[in-house]
Amino acid sequence: MVFLSFFVGIFSQFVFFYPFIMSLFWMAGALLFFIYRERHESIDFDHIDWPMVSFLVPCYNEESTISETIRHLSEMPYPKKEIIAVNDGSTDQTEHVLENLAGQYKELRVINCKENCGKANSLHLACHASSAEYLICIDADAILDPNAAYYLVYHFIHKGERVGAVTGNPRVRNRSSLLSKLQIIEYASIIGSIKRTQRIIGKVMTVSGVVAAFRKKALIDVGLWDRDMITEDIAVSWKLQRHFWDIRYEPRALCWMLVPETIRGIWKQRVRWAQGGEEVLLRHWKIFLDWRQRRIWPIYLEQAASVFWSFSWIILMIWKQITAHSWEEHVIWLSLTSFVLVAMSFLQLISATLMDSKHDNVRQYLIWSCWYPVFYWILSTFVVIAALPKAVRSRIKGGYAVWSSPDRGIGRNL
Repeated sequence: MVFLSFFVGIFSQFVFFYPFIMSLFWMAGALLFFIYRERHESIDFDHIDWPMVSFLVPCYNEESTISETIRHLSEMPYPKKEIIAVNDGSTDQTEHVLENLAGQYKELRVINCKENCGKANSLHLACHASSAEYLICIDADAILDPNAAYYLVYHFIHKGERVGAVTGNPRVRNRSSLLSKLQIIEYASIIGSIKRTQRIIGKVMTVSGVVAAFRKKALIDVGLWDRDMITEDIAVSWKLQRHFWDIRYEPRALCWMLVPETIRGIWKQRVRWAQGGEEVLLRHWKIFLDWRQRRIWPIYLEQAASVFWSFSWIILMIWKQITAHSWEEHVIWLSLTSFVLVAMSFLQLISATLMDSKHDNVRQYLIWSCWYPVFYWILSTFVVIAALPKAVRSRIKGGYAVWSSPDRGIGRNL
């Protein structure tokens, strides 16, 4: 019994101190990035010889969104560009829409696949068809900011030959529902803080699947995207960094995207993200056998700790419920720990949102952040647990990681 109590005490300490310490860590890292790397000098777009860029747009059942995305890409002021859209076996009218668009925009080329083989396979095909050294991958429901391509490519031509990828800054387009407003705060604060801090460390967990730029030579060096990984963006990030290519974060490269606005849609999306992160842990554990990979060890350990935390929280809640001598005892323990962690969460949300408001006026949505700890902490915990068996099964099964139509939200407004 003493032995069991000791382990319960360890679990209790971990469940409390892990999010507490990591909040401080993300806030400090984001602040350092903001002070030393985000106060950029302006770039004179007109006095740089910009290289050719290929925009890669994988599509699956995008008949309602692809026209808008292609139109904005075509109208971007970037001088040398081509657009390659890949229809990955869509079951709707995406193929016909793309064929009509190809007749309207001279920069657009279309590849039609008869079978759904996944986003990574679509990117493979588009990469082979591209004629540029620099590739910008964008989702088929996203709108790229007019200057985003300049900011992304600038890293490749002015920050060194070892820059293999640059991840952009996704922004939420649909802002009418409670769930979309929560995601505005999440992208501006939680995801933004993590990206900034990881860039300070020198390694990034993942480029953004919504918008990311790549040096083709770096992609070829690592064998392009993994077709068997459910999240090709996380997988290729690890491959690049394991081969010592650098990944940058560019907060000025804005990309406006649609986010899920239903519980089912968010659940499906987050399980996929969590599964992708866990697949990476299962595939890349051998980094600890190579001293040269030591700079990516902290990113791996933090990801593994977040998975362990979710299971620990569930186990601890069940244990407290069983062993509490009274309901009041359980409520008091939960209230005290929750109060401190929620306070830390709000502090991180506020500080990071103020930093990110430089690029997007998100401060007006801070009032909705009160729902974030209640909703997202609980959701994220169960998402991680649900994703683990999927990740293990996918590593055993192998094959193409195909995709399905995501929840695009119920409203679009900027």
